[in-house]
Amino acid sequence: MLNKMKMWKNKAQVHRKEDLLQGPMPAHVAIIMDGNGRWAKKRALPRMAGHYEGMQVVRKITRFANELGIKVLTLYAFSTENWKRPKAEVDYLMKLPEEFLGTFLPELVQENVQVRVMGNKEQLPAHTLRAVEKAIEETKNNTGLILNFALNYGSRAEITNAVRNIIQDIQSGKVDIHEINEQFFASYLMTNDLPDPDLLIRTSGEIRLSNFMLWQLAYTEFWFTDVLWPDFTEQHFLQAIYEFQQRGRRFGGV
Repeated sequence: MLNKMKMWKNKAQVHRKEDLLQGPMPAHVAIIMDGNGRWAKKRALPRMAGHYEGMQVVRKITRFANELGIKVLTLYAFSTENWKRPKAEVDYLMKLPEEFLGTFLPELVQENVQVRVMGNKEQLPAHTLRAVEKAIEETKNNTGLILNFALNYGSRAEITNAVRNIIQDIQSGKVDIHEINEQFFASYLMTNDLPDPDLLIRTSGEIRLSNFMLWQLAYTEFWFTDVLWPDFTEQHFLQAIYEFQQRGRRFGGV
């Protein structure tokens, strides 16, 4: 198992976009963007500097994913556990959506990108929520890449909430208990109209899911890298896709 984990963290190779486009492409890529704080610490900078640089990488990778024809790009932007961080850092993170969407939204509209957000919006500051809702509204008719931010998101909370809603619908007579199967349950999740991720990328050398899309990642291909998120490039993205294309996806079959 350890050897396999090491294989997931292969050294970067040079791959051409044109070559990879000839192979099977993941329709939905999910990314756990990790390592902003460590990137800043290595440079004797405040953690907020790492988050700022990470935001620039979000722009770059969004553009590139759109060029590649990826259908959905889900980015783990802020977890339900991240509220435990120092208040100054949390406050800065809550301002990033305003800054990111304030400058990048015209390009997203022009490039036919649709912005979505999954997570508990009720806990978000009013200024963050306004920026998010503005982007969702202005891109709702776009038909290209779906840029899905997991913001104040936690998978266990998502699953718990789904169970609660199903129970309520059973009690109110809207649902018959015999209707419940995997497909039915998935319809109560925040990704109910999205395909499950084909590829999960996690940066910074950590090998765990951190409460991210636990149901949806059941048959996803994982790719881990030691590269810190602010250092993540288009070539790293291509390497992840190359590794994806080398794997046989049997979904429990032979």
